[in-house]
Amino acid sequence: MATAYNQVRTVDAAFERQLLDAIDKWIERDLRPVVMAHDHGDIWPAETVAQMAELGLFGATIGEEFGGLGLPATTYAKIIARISSYWMAPTGIFNSHLICAVAIEKFGTPAQKAKWLPKMASGELRGGLALTEPDAGTDLQGIRMTARRDGDDYVINGTKTWISNGIKGGVFALLVKTDASADPRYKGMSLFIADKRPGFRVGKKIEKLGYKSIDSAELIFEDYRIPADQLIGEVEGQGFYQATGGLELGRINVAARGVGLAEGALRLATDYAQVRQTFGKPIVEHQAIQLKLGEMVTRARAARLLTQDAAEAYDRGERCDMEAGMAKYFASEAAVRNAEEAMRVFGGYSYSTEYDIERFYRDALLMCIGEGTNEMQRMIIAKQWVKRNPA
Repeated sequence: MATAYNQVRTVDAAFERQLLDAIDKWIERDLRPVVMAHDHGDIWPAETVAQMAELGLFGATIGEEFGGLGLPATTYAKIIARISSYWMAPTGIFNSHLICAVAIEKFGTPAQKAKWLPKMASGELRGGLALTEPDAGTDLQGIRMTARRDGDDYVINGTKTWISNGIKGGVFALLVKTDASADPRYKGMSLFIADKRPGFRVGKKIEKLGYKSIDSAELIFEDYRIPADQLIGEVEGQGFYQATGGLELGRINVAARGVGLAEGALRLATDYAQVRQTFGKPIVEHQAIQLKLGEMVTRARAARLLTQDAAEAYDRGERCDMEAGMAKYFASEAAVRNAEEAMRVFGGYSYSTEYDIERFYRDALLMCIGEGTNEMQRMIIAKQWVKRNPA
């Protein structure tokens, strides 16, 4: 079925169809009925998380040798888009988890992989990615959290914020500075496997406009003592490279979420336009609505193809920061625009919390900000494009 990260990943077509069919049945049977209550109440979806673990989603991209499904990014992106077309938030619960797992699987020692990945693949241990700080988001080199070697341990101090799974998660890929004087700055950064133990506490839960039901929290480390063998790869100074290596998959995930949101908003608008009538006919027969739908379906399709292109490059083991950046940028903007246009199709009812479309609009806006802002994505795209096309 699938192979290790340093080889090309593929999946049997029949297995992929079977898996996607199982996801579709789960969405219809278990997910759709609970979406609205959980979103409006900002309730962490414990039952949904247990079901995702049963489906193997917490091990989606973790290698089979560690108990995961070992899926290629192309299949993973299809799963994310399907779920997000009905409810985007749950995909964030296992996305952050899988980025943590990618860092361990790609760069960890054999002992680290054997210790952490099986429990992560089963969902017994859920992870997250702890990069962002109050004064360092897109500029990761600006982080201030420090780790000081003390015998067989490191002692870590600092604060992280906006950390998905911060409350419910049990282990995090934690980016710190082991050499604050390093020049360039990224050479002084290291990535740890940080589990919850004395010195690590959860601060405040961050209340959000959208993206409800998934905990985003502040994490505080005060003289947090961690064994040296939890430094990923057990070599200092590799953290920036290790963290950004996982972000390529994260951006493909966010792009796939954008695809799902764009397609979901299109689906809602298409259905509503055929049953809502004005001036004696369904509004889908009005040219103004047809123009909107024509743009929406084209936008959604383009987003899907860009995401597929990035996922295929990732699966081939190629550098794909430009492709992932293009997919993330375009698909997230497509999600916002399709959600907005769908609200216009719904008219006044779009402002009612009795309809799903208002949630799509609230959730879509995050996709333009998370996993690196779209402003930064455009800069990455331009720099990589010029590098690949020198004068």
